[in-house]
Amino acid sequence: MKKIRIQCALLTALSFLMGLSQFIIVGILNNLSNSFHTSIDHVGVLVTLFAIVYAIMTPIINLSVGHAPLYKVLIILFSIFAIGNMLTAVANNFNILLLSRLLTALASGPSMSIAITLAAAITPPQKRSWIVSWVFSGFSIASVFGVPIGTWISDNLNWRFLFWIIFILSIILIAILYRLLPHNLRQKKGHGFLRQLAIFKNTHIILGILIPIFNFSAVYIVYTYLKPLLINKLGFSTNNVITILFLYGLCGLISNQISGHINNRKWTKTLVSFLSVQAGSLFILFLTSNFKWLSLIAILFMALTMSVQNSPVELYYMEIAEQKYPQSLVLASSFDSIFSNVGVAIGSAAGGYTVNTLGLGYLGLIGGIFSVLAISVLLILNKVYFQ
Repeated sequence: MKKIRIQCALLTALSFLMGLSQFIIVGILNNLSNSFHTSIDHVGVLVTLFAIVYAIMTPIINLSVGHAPLYKVLIILFSIFAIGNMLTAVANNFNILLLSRLLTALASGPSMSIAITLAAAITPPQKRSWIVSWVFSGFSIASVFGVPIGTWISDNLNWRFLFWIIFILSIILIAILYRLLPHNLRQKKGHGFLRQLAIFKNTHIILGILIPIFNFSAVYIVYTYLKPLLINKLGFSTNNVITILFLYGLCGLISNQISGHINNRKWTKTLVSFLSVQAGSLFILFLTSNFKWLSLIAILFMALTMSVQNSPVELYYMEIAEQKYPQSLVLASSFDSIFSNVGVAIGSAAGGYTVNTLGLGYLGLIGGIFSVLAISVLLILNKVYFQ
């Protein structure tokens, strides 16, 4: 059991570095805008395109895994991730920066899904929900500590240092993963791409993937533009923003840990309660956008709900795959990451459009609409799947 814990800790460290690389853009949006002499909404495109590439390339690469050893695939992909972050660190124009982010996105999605598959495979069934939530928590830990510290480094030193740090830590982690991950785990043999894609014929899967799409659309409409919202609309200072980002990440970590304890059969009803809180907090953010402290409380409540779906939804996909589509297990394990990033892409794009046409004060209203859509899907799923 001690070895399993070490292996899961390494996979959590991997997700931490991927989360830091992805989320830190939100904290350095203003710095990148100044460095490359472009507008904030133009820099926000980095978030949107990262998520699109993540969502498109993850299933394509996962379908190509076949019967290869999972540890070997993970090592190759995470090496590409490391190179992408090195390119970000040395980018001397916006096009190179964009290319580096797309390369990083290409490797991040399948790396995360394989990490989840490995964690679930090496863990006893009764511990899976808890372990999967911990691997996901690497992203939340990145939000709690990495993003605020990274924002401080960017504001006071240089944003390029952040990506050099990620690159060096990634190389060290690759060496450790090679030695300690099991070398005998493979995906069950399938019968080509079409056989693996058969999982999308399942109505319960189709409904299930709409949950992370709408949930993360709601959150990222606000989160992508959180720094300009806090400074330009709500009037917080730069130093206050670093503290708020820490609190936001802490709430996200709590959200992820709550997710690990939602393993009852009627998880859909539990998620409806949390997403109702999310919708309420976003609508309150819209209504109180001229009252900084009330708006901040609403933002933190939103953060408390953002990751609650992760573990129950991920295990829901994998349960269906194990029972009916075993050849699609790695693909199914990536569904939450893939479709969360579809939500990120939709949310960041909708957020950019909202900022340009209506203003920062309307982000909460548009986000709340997406939360209501997520709640509607959960109610339908509860009716057709559990009854």
